[in-house]
Amino acid sequence: MSDVPETPLLDTVHTPADLRKLPVAQLRQLADELRAETISAVGTTGGHLGSGLGVVELTVAIHYVFDTPDDRLVWDVGHQCYPHKILTGRRDRIRTLRMGGGLSGFTKRSESEYDPFGAAHSSTSISASLGFAIANKLSGKPGKGIAVIGDGAMSAGMAYEAMNNAARAGNRLIVILNDNDMSIAPPVGGLSAYLARMVSSSEYLGLRSLAKKLTRKLSRRVHQAAEKAEEFARGMATGGTLFEELGFYYVGPIDGHNLDHLIPVLENVRDAAEGPILVHVVTKKGKGYAPAEASADKYHGVQKFDVITGAQAKSPPGPPAYQNVFGAALVAEAAKDDRICAITAAMPSGTGLDKFAAAYPDRFFDVGIAEQHAVTFAAGLAAQGMRPFCAIYSTFLQRAYDQVVHDVAIQNLPVRFAIDRAGLVGADGATHAGSFDITYLATLPNFVVMAAADEAELVHMTHTCVMHDSGPIAVRYPRGNGTGIALPEVPERLEIGKGRIVREGKKVAILSLGTRLAEALKAADALDAKGLSTTVADLRFAKPLDEALIRKLLTTHEVAVTIEEASVGGLGAHVLTLASDTGLIDAGLKLRTMRLPDVFQDQDKPEKQYADAGLDADAIVETVLKALRHNSGAVIEGARA
Repeated sequence: MSDVPETPLLDTVHTPADLRKLPVAQLRQLADELRAETISAVGTTGGHLGSGLGVVELTVAIHYVFDTPDDRLVWDVGHQCYPHKILTGRRDRIRTLRMGGGLSGFTKRSESEYDPFGAAHSSTSISASLGFAIANKLSGKPGKGIAVIGDGAMSAGMAYEAMNNAARAGNRLIVILNDNDMSIAPPVGGLSAYLARMVSSSEYLGLRSLAKKLTRKLSRRVHQAAEKAEEFARGMATGGTLFEELGFYYVGPIDGHNLDHLIPVLENVRDAAEGPILVHVVTKKGKGYAPAEASADKYHGVQKFDVITGAQAKSPPGPPAYQNVFGAALVAEAAKDDRICAITAAMPSGTGLDKFAAAYPDRFFDVGIAEQHAVTFAAGLAAQGMRPFCAIYSTFLQRAYDQVVHDVAIQNLPVRFAIDRAGLVGADGATHAGSFDITYLATLPNFVVMAAADEAELVHMTHTCVMHDSGPIAVRYPRGNGTGIALPEVPERLEIGKGRIVREGKKVAILSLGTRLAEALKAADALDAKGLSTTVADLRFAKPLDEALIRKLLTTHEVAVTIEEASVGGLGAHVLTLASDTGLIDAGLKLRTMRLPDVFQDQDKPEKQYADAGLDADAIVETVLKALRHNSGAVIEGARA
């Protein structure tokens, strides 16, 4: 447990209203105390660190200058919002971040009026802020929409779609581009700070307005030429021509850690009649904490850590993570097949493709936060004879669903989808839970949808994906470590649409898809102990179904249960449809489907989440006993359910 730092000034600030009572001269001390408290809190809980440390001064400045919560502040993604939470009445709970019943690791509307828009995926902030700004404008209410968006999130098309439609918001909309990669900004210093203050000042804006009025009295052509000349002169000095072309008045770049620069510029922007305005702020991830500054990537998301040394708590050694098993399997396949390409959307290490990138850089493509492009790009590669693997988290693939349908499935192109973070994901909660991919993929003609029960199966399924050239194919697997099973030296090409019997029984059949197989086998032990002989099948495929195996299990067992780490509409729905279409339910078949509940589950430890969802061994046993109308002692209860 990290020591709590001394924060005498921060202790007096419970809300932004308290912050705004402080003299400007004290804001530097407040920011230093806020940074120390953020480091201490994340040292205790784990979570996102580098991104939050990079916006400490910016967070202080925004809440100091703007009238939050009436001015609506939207943090893009929201993983940088821990300092914001500390300043907005949640400091007393900040050491419950990402825990069951605790604060979300992202912004969340139900948590605070200072979180006007929930987020955890990127590039939504400008669209949402535009909505707030226009709504206030239409209703005649005060209040601006303020979006804080990182340079990484600006790689997504949605950010530009929003900016292209932002003109009608006028001075109600402010976009703060938090450039922490230096990918856009030149080095910033005194000159750029002076220019930013100058071009955002009321004097400059007033002079600019007067010049516009004067040139309007000349011909339209002269007026437009003068306007363009002023815009490009300013763009050359400050670097904002792209944003000007999208209709924004550009200010910056300025040092995002220098409050003497930030405060006057933001005050000018707040009071400007011009708009919409984009303020370009340059920051450093991990600012003020040496271990995070030295290794921004490693301190993006952290385990609990020692604040003094920066050493992160190590997970106990165990089986490899599924993502790394997939990455290694794909590298091995690529060594034998130069048609294999790997595509990810800004998640090379998260998807295990960092090893592929190192081994085959020419065949690796990180397209940035652009899932739609990733899928259609993969479709183009497939159409030209390559064997592309599109490795994307389940919830991120949701963002490209039209491309999956229109560009891949309808054209029956052999794009391979490696779907990481399938099922519940623990501390990241509902925003990252891969609950829907079986439902949204298995409903599509031409698709093959597999779910790996363990890491050995994932190796086989990766190989099966390589060899499947007749259409799109997907394999889903969870976050976290495998089961510890030995990995195959030679991967097997699985027969499409064929499952396997893992355990033979006579009375109860458990039809499992994915990594609930371990719980299904535990349940089988418990049921056997009650005298209920149990078969366990690993179906492997949600589509196409192994119809022969399913029909056999449903007609030779007294009760059958399907189980999956997915929402309604997935495997269970497809098995029920098969049973209905073939008349199997007409004979009084006892068939139950077990799936995720129809709610968005909050963060908790994964095992607790699955227990709450009713998808562990105890829940399987209970489902079977209810279907058989047995009590826990295996005594027949009679006709009453």
